[in-house]
Amino acid sequence: MTIDEFKRWLKKLDEDKDGRICKDELADATRVSVGWFARRKSKHGNRSVDANGNGFIDDNEIKNLAEFAEKHLNVRILYL
Repeated sequence: MTIDEFKRWLKKLDEDKDGRICKDELADATRVSVGWFARRKSKHGNRSVDANGNGFIDDNEIKNLAEFAEKHLNVRILYL
């Protein structure tokens, strides 16, 4: 998927439509993608991509999340 497709996918995860992905929204996405051990991976993902430590993944941290998804969730992202 392209980075734009990835961003559109993330918008679908944003249940409260605040423009950020919270730890629970990321956990739900990880649980669907990974299944077993999803809670542990989502916690690791949130810590590793949330650069400012506010508990949310916002537009400035999307690249971090894309890199995490490629490494841990078997998602391939194309940067065109």
